[in-house]
Amino acid sequence: MRLAGKHIILGITGSIAAYKAAILVRLLVKEGAEVKVVITPYGKEFITPVTLATLSRNTVLCDFFKHDDGSWNSHVELGIWADLMLIAPASANTMAKMAHGICDNLLLTTYLSARCPVMLAPAMDLDMFQHPSTLKNMDILRSFGNIIMEPSSGELASGLHGKGRMEEPENIVQKVVEFLGKNDQEKKKLKGKRILISAGPTHEKIDPVRFIGNASSGKMGIALADTCAEMGAEVHLVLGPVNMIPNNRLVKTYPVVSAQEMYQKCIELFPGCNAAIMAAAVADYTPSETSQEKIKKKEKDLTIRFVRTPDIAAELGKRKAEGQILVGFALETEQEKDNAVKKLSTKNLDFIVLNSLRDAGAGFGADTNKVTIIDRAGKSEDFDLKFKQAVAVDIIEKLLTYF
Repeated sequence: MRLAGKHIILGITGSIAAYKAAILVRLLVKEGAEVKVVITPYGKEFITPVTLATLSRNTVLCDFFKHDDGSWNSHVELGIWADLMLIAPASANTMAKMAHGICDNLLLTTYLSARCPVMLAPAMDLDMFQHPSTLKNMDILRSFGNIIMEPSSGELASGLHGKGRMEEPENIVQKVVEFLGKNDQEKKKLKGKRILISAGPTHEKIDPVRFIGNASSGKMGIALADTCAEMGAEVHLVLGPVNMIPNNRLVKTYPVVSAQEMYQKCIELFPGCNAAIMAAAVADYTPSETSQEKIKKKEKDLTIRFVRTPDIAAELGKRKAEGQILVGFALETEQEKDNAVKKLSTKNLDFIVLNSLRDAGAGFGADTNKVTIIDRAGKSEDFDLKFKQAVAVDIIEKLLTYF
């Protein structure tokens, strides 16, 4: 039994392909998985909970509350319990809600609470699948790290022939087996390692209401933190002021605001770490003085004197012990590789991740990035434009070669 001991949430949505869910449940249980079914109200129009409860040997969940006694189904506990959430069939409606954070049923609230990987098997008519909104929603879901099993082509319920048929249950189970097996191996790659990561911008206060900063969203550093945690590392994330948090609840996050605060926390944490990845966009300068009151507008121009902030990566490079790995980032607009190579030596980095604001889709705020990794031996590797979660995997695969 290839799924022995695995906990799987099977989400079923309103699609004619829901009849295949009965076969899917039976095959997952046969492989040794414990399966809990969460079905949408429209899903019950296509397949009965009695059938699914009998095959899964668990109560089928649909409503938030049990109306007879007032008890409720905890989507949080479900999200913690599962090793995988599999939504099959996944309708266009449900995928649209998932992509935009709408949670008006138990399946969707469970999805938003899930700490485990999520796989989807879409099923819908040809024109619905090809509609730009559906394709865009699928891209959004992929950017969140969800895995989408492309539907196959064939005769559809409408009588049309084309792409939109949910993947066959046997093929879905095979992909689940392969993914969870690979995922188990991935979780072991950084087991026992302690990784320090910095992410996001810093804000240097001018007065109580103004600051100097940059447009870093923290997405790249957070993706790195999530990836390291998924690979089994103990992750310490020093995070500047952003509107995001890691998806992986095992990441230990230390919120900071200024460059000095980020410097102090990184210096504190680094000695106990096997590696540090400095992905934050730290301000190079900070006001020499901070006004305690809001600076009022005057007739004359305002002059503010700035002083250098501490160079966190360079300081860690000085303190780096034998066996510790230090990774830096370089966001450049000119002479990109030359500037990145200089930082390798001046900051005592083991390798550096370069990206250029000249590349469309890369840089601050974007969901994607295009990077070049350069190491001390002069080896340079260019990567195509990818979602930042995929870029994080490329960077961590490089890091693994140093352990």
